[in-house]
Amino acid sequence: MQLGLIGLGKMGGNMAERLRRAGHEVVGYDHDADKRDVDSLPALVEALAAPRVVWVMVPAGDPTRATVEELAGLLSPGDVIVEGGNSKYTDDQVHDVLCREKGIGYIDAGVSGGVWGLENGYALMVGGTKDDVAKVQPIFDALRPPAPVDESGQELPGAGFVHAGPVGAGHFSKMVHNGIEYAMMQAYGEGYELLAAVDLIEDVPGVVASWTQGTVIRSWLLDLLVRALQEDPGLEKISGYAEDSGEGRWTVEQAIENAVPMPTIAASLFARFVSRQEDSPTMKAVAALRKQFGGHAVQVVRAREAERPA
Repeated sequence: MQLGLIGLGKMGGNMAERLRRAGHEVVGYDHDADKRDVDSLPALVEALAAPRVVWVMVPAGDPTRATVEELAGLLSPGDVIVEGGNSKYTDDQVHDVLCREKGIGYIDAGVSGGVWGLENGYALMVGGTKDDVAKVQPIFDALRPPAPVDESGQELPGAGFVHAGPVGAGHFSKMVHNGIEYAMMQAYGEGYELLAAVDLIEDVPGVVASWTQGTVIRSWLLDLLVRALQEDPGLEKISGYAEDSGEGRWTVEQAIENAVPMPTIAASLFARFVSRQEDSPTMKAVAALRKQFGGHAVQVVRAREAERPA
């Protein structure tokens, strides 16, 4: 099958390579001239035979909106756009209306797999019509991990791909996936900190590694933590600052909107906010209150004390 792919960064570039290994033709466009096959979106559309499938793999927000809007003006009825970034599902619904007015199909695809997807495959959660998904299915099949089989050799369902529902369902599913990811990483991080805080445990990386086989908390994320500790046993080369890319916030927003209790994911999101504060205003207030009502000692900020006149 032939595919146009816009965005050849860490994810998009590896996806293009995986598709080519599977025998598909990929025509790529990127701002980086060293990575692209064509030098503009019109040239990309011109290079594809109708009906065209164009996969957008650029940062969410304005870059994605601008790309989809330009493509909608270039493509023809019967073509399909696949949006594979981390867009908010409500943006997909807006894009779908724009595309449908021109007879262009639209699919939102939540993609998970990171830099490991080239070799391991990508988990795909897609939203769109059955007809549009069927047009792109060979691409999805090449990108997804190999399906596990039962004792008779039959493929087991649900391995790395799901048509989750109409447009928006793919990115909504990926949003929830990433919210769960926030909570899992937070739990592993807290467990690691407690192990490292006590003198009783002499081999913290070894304890974490021991959990990767035969335990109920084993996971790929845990394997990656083991890898990180092998490279830097005390994690001394890494800052404790943790960014959030949006999906965690959107997950908590939807939990509130739908009255779904989500204390663990919400707490993991707020923990990332705490990680960005060198000197927490909240904890300053807590310390001040403890001093006021109980006379508890507080720690002064020495640098600022030194700046004060005598």
